[in-house]
Amino acid sequence: MSVTTILFRFLSCFSSIRIHLIVSALLILVSNLPALAQSRADQLSDDQVAEFYRRAQASGLNEAQIENAAMSQGYTLDDITKMRRRITQIRAQGGRNNQRSSATDTSVVRTSPGGLSRRADTLGLPRTDSSGIRRSRVFGASLFQNAGLSFEPDIRIATPRNYIVGPDDEILLDIYGASSENFKLRVTPEGTVKIPNLAPVQVSGLTVEQAEQRIIARLKQGGFKDLGTAGSGTYASASIGKIRSIRVTLVGEVVRPGTYTVSSLGSAFNALYQAGGPNPETGSFRRIQVIRGNRVVRTIDLYDFLLRADQRDNIRLQDQDVIRVAEYQTRVDMQGEVRRPYLFELLPGETFQTLLNFAGGFTDEAYTASVSVRRNTAKERQVINLTPDEFAKFLPQRGDRFTIGRILNRYENRVQIVGAVMRPGDYALEPGLTTVGELIRRADGLQKDAFTNRATIFRERDNSETEVIPFDLKSLLGGQTPDISLHRQDSVVVQSIRNLREAYFVTIEGAVNRPDTFSFASNMTVSDLITLAGGFQEGATASRVEIARRLRGDTTSGKTNTEIYRFSLDRSLQLNEADARFVLQPFDIVYVRTQPFYEPQQQVFVNGEVMHPGLYAILSRTERIADLIQRAGGLKQDAYLPGAQFIRNSQVVGTNIAAVIDNPKVEGNLLLQNRDTLLIPRRSDLVEVRGGVLNPSTVSFEQGLTLRDYIALSGGYTENARVSRSYVIYPNGRKDRTERFLFFRLHPKVQPGSVIIVPIKPLETRELSPTERIGMFSLIGTLAATLTTIIINLSR
Repeated sequence: MSVTTILFRFLSCFSSIRIHLIVSALLILVSNLPALAQSRADQLSDDQVAEFYRRAQASGLNEAQIENAAMSQGYTLDDITKMRRRITQIRAQGGRNNQRSSATDTSVVRTSPGGLSRRADTLGLPRTDSSGIRRSRVFGASLFQNAGLSFEPDIRIATPRNYIVGPDDEILLDIYGASSENFKLRVTPEGTVKIPNLAPVQVSGLTVEQAEQRIIARLKQGGFKDLGTAGSGTYASASIGKIRSIRVTLVGEVVRPGTYTVSSLGSAFNALYQAGGPNPETGSFRRIQVIRGNRVVRTIDLYDFLLRADQRDNIRLQDQDVIRVAEYQTRVDMQGEVRRPYLFELLPGETFQTLLNFAGGFTDEAYTASVSVRRNTAKERQVINLTPDEFAKFLPQRGDRFTIGRILNRYENRVQIVGAVMRPGDYALEPGLTTVGELIRRADGLQKDAFTNRATIFRERDNSETEVIPFDLKSLLGGQTPDISLHRQDSVVVQSIRNLREAYFVTIEGAVNRPDTFSFASNMTVSDLITLAGGFQEGATASRVEIARRLRGDTTSGKTNTEIYRFSLDRSLQLNEADARFVLQPFDIVYVRTQPFYEPQQQVFVNGEVMHPGLYAILSRTERIADLIQRAGGLKQDAYLPGAQFIRNSQVVGTNIAAVIDNPKVEGNLLLQNRDTLLIPRRSDLVEVRGGVLNPSTVSFEQGLTLRDYIALSGGYTENARVSRSYVIYPNGRKDRTERFLFFRLHPKVQPGSVIIVPIKPLETRELSPTERIGMFSLIGTLAATLTTIIINLSR
């Protein structure tokens, strides 16, 4: 029986015993089988190795514990290395990558330690002073208010060669080449790492590169004598696996001073971000000290990072480092036309030019001839004006407020010309352009419609009021009058003739395709205008064209200011002598008449119980309803003439069609008009009751029933029904109402298809109050007593 089989059985029998008992039993078992050590790894099959590894893990022992137990009994590193290599190969071939990483797995991703400090989210809120006015923002404060910028170190980078190893770090040692081996070495609190079967190696305080060299030197003393030797083909390298955490302290003018736990790869900016950064009210952004072992190792100026993205001061921290943020010494306010208006911190010796560079320089519309400075003195405030030649020499003091103004919205050498010139716009007042004539020539002269009798110069006086200077443009350009000198901000206006008159137009109405108003053009004739309007309509008569012309003179004789012209045109709009002689004038109105007897086709519609329903054209002006029914082929057998409806303009015209058919000479035989409609239905055996009845409904018609009978079938009258005003709407559109004769009501007859309407009146829902009732009774009693007295007096 092999040693592996004995181990399997042993582990499977005692898997529930505590780990230290299993380790003790394993040591005893291994010590009793020294003869199998030489060939155990080579004699085992892949299945046996895999089963051994699985059962060892199930029993609670890891590989490191099993290896340590074997080495304590005299087994060499070569034996353990062969077994480890066999296990690694079997796991890779079997695709078991989802299993827990063993001590020999070198594909471990570097991880951060747990328990790191987290930043609070309530830092860097904007503040207001006691008056409620928002204070100027401090330049750089927003860097530590950005939730997306934490300065956390990237743990996936290659191991920095100057990284200082400390307790809790994990060193991954990889031996490759002719021999292959991997170790995970955790640094103990004493600063050492333990390589199996070798003495501990002190690595704390060393860089990764120095620790690598020391570990390799120790391996050479063990089983790897030729490690790193030329020609041996065996090499080793060390890197950091799991990194440790360190504690740093932030004091001074920070938002949240205290001690923070950060990654050993953490930087100074990372720790500052955790603490909320320098306090915007009191802290300095340019004097931040990193203190290590009571010695300042770096002074950080955040402006180097903010303005130039320089991270030279963002050094890696070490355990027990202290970061001190000093209070600011000089802070000034830059406002106005600069690219970055903020509160800036200045160091001794920095000038206004340095401050201007911090603010990003002037904006495009900044007034740079002078900068206003407000300075606090011991008793009051002081105003200082800086000129550009003082920028590089002026030293700001704490509390200074610099205000950069905006340039004035005016020009020092501009003149304008607008209106009827070829190139209106702004021009520079300069040698060669100092007068009105030179300005007009520079604008490429006048347009053809320029009004030359009068032009205007608008000039700004010394008191900022505007002065108007008129001049004769024609005389000035002709040399009859002297040229006029221009001043700064002058504006020359040349009017157009069109701007000085009413807009000219002509209008055409009547029988043309597109009657409209058109812009007037010289030499326009009536035929031209009709052509613009799309030509004559089909019914137009070219022999009666009228033109209404506006007269310019006053009319005091009772006549209007309109003159009428009439003449005949050629319908084909060919040019002729008479047409060419008559030219339209502005505001003319042209009327094109329609032929006296021209009419487009007119149609009527007949539908229902006729032989040939549909659209019919009106044949003559004398065609009537009876003629239409005859043209439609007469009535069908089911035609119900009392219900026939004649509709005109979407309204039912009450007409007795039955009487029209019986006697076409009756007055109800109406003349037909365009779009009239005649509907002849079938007999309807229904009667509809609406209005003030208890159950408005539709009931079947029964011969002999009266209006009151149909109302009774609908539940009778309601309380607010107006019984005396009931009426009936007959199917042909006529109506008949209830009449009163003496003490009797004469109700209209009801025909099939009729609609009975019972009007309603509003219900009186308001009741009299007790006081009102008493007053009413008193009034009635008084009236009754008075009436009785009068009757008695009259009887005497």
